[in-house]
Amino acid sequence: MSDSSDDSYTLEDAKEEIGILRRVADDVVEAIHDAESEEVLEFLIEVEKLDVIHDGERGLGQVRRAVLESSRASDRLKRVVSLRGDETPEEILVPNDVERNAKVALEAGKPVVLYGPTGTGKTTFAKQLARETGIGYALNTATPSWTPSDIIGGISPDYTGDSLSYRTKLGCVSEAVQRARRFDVEYGVILDEITRADISKIFGPLYTAIENPHQTIFETDEGETIELDERVNIICTMNMSDRTVNELDNAITRRFAMIELDEYEEDKRRQLFKDWITTHVTDHTDLGESEILRLFERDYQGINHGHESTSQGSIMRFGPMHYRDVAVFLGVGCREGGEYEYDQTDAVGQAFRTYIVPRLLNAAAFPQIERIAEHYRAMNGEFEEFDLAPAAELAERELEQERRQMGSYE
Repeated sequence: MSDSSDDSYTLEDAKEEIGILRRVADDVVEAIHDAESEEVLEFLIEVEKLDVIHDGERGLGQVRRAVLESSRASDRLKRVVSLRGDETPEEILVPNDVERNAKVALEAGKPVVLYGPTGTGKTTFAKQLARETGIGYALNTATPSWTPSDIIGGISPDYTGDSLSYRTKLGCVSEAVQRARRFDVEYGVILDEITRADISKIFGPLYTAIENPHQTIFETDEGETIELDERVNIICTMNMSDRTVNELDNAITRRFAMIELDEYEEDKRRQLFKDWITTHVTDHTDLGESEILRLFERDYQGINHGHESTSQGSIMRFGPMHYRDVAVFLGVGCREGGEYEYDQTDAVGQAFRTYIVPRLLNAAAFPQIERIAEHYRAMNGEFEEFDLAPAAELAERELEQERRQMGSYE
């Protein structure tokens, strides 16, 4: 390593010693610590990607920790190392007022709940929001077995010694507080699909902490106390198919900003569809791009807004993100050597049967199941170039099963 008299590590030093730096992680950490300017850090991280070489494609290794601790590193560079390997799309497509309201709520110190129908991109937007309002984030998906310890922390068995012992274990919010403190940065913690858990049960201590932000919510074995920190942005997502806002405990609606994510602007939705079709379908199959786009649009409109021909309105709220799975299925199944290479019209119906219809039926009551079956019968008749019978048949079978069950109760 350089032995310059002022102990500063220059860009020239880094270029001269790059061979050593590529091999020895400790020398990279020292170079970051002694860097003369951010230009040195940019060379090490953005040009040479030494954090990837030593820490791997993602995760918080010693090189990335050194960048986060560096007084020379800008927030932009800290984001680079914090988000390394994160493939979240950069373009935010949610309506402008949704984005603005969410950002204002976080800036005002309120945790946020993004709620809406399935497939509206809540998790994607949660990650985009966390990226834009902080330097890094953690994503945690709720389960029915979650307890307050998953949020705040608790006692956990430790089997590493000769005998069983117990240690404190941080919950996801407490971990976020610890990280924000350590690196003096804003940090996001995403609690995804919160209605899978018992919200009143798991959020009890968190509610108290939101009301009393200086109150200690957890203490580690080392004696570190954890309090909510204004640098931690809490972002939750909730599917409307699990529960409506009216069914939520008043405790969460009083303490969290409730941000609805529902309808996309038409041009942005169509752009999503076009991008997926171009990426996954056009260059890999014989399926017509314009007809697949028309199919996606007609299906989406029929589910969300109804059919003019039947004068019936919406079946249910259903987001556009589901159609990406259809596009990927078609691209893989219909490509050269794929399972549907010589049966591409049938592949379309099978894709809808696999990804769209089950998701609709999962959230449907009996009258909606009737409408879903009717919808796909009509779609199959309208699109002669595709065989949508598999989708219609699945809905029909579910309808018949529901009718038999209803008959058994009479």
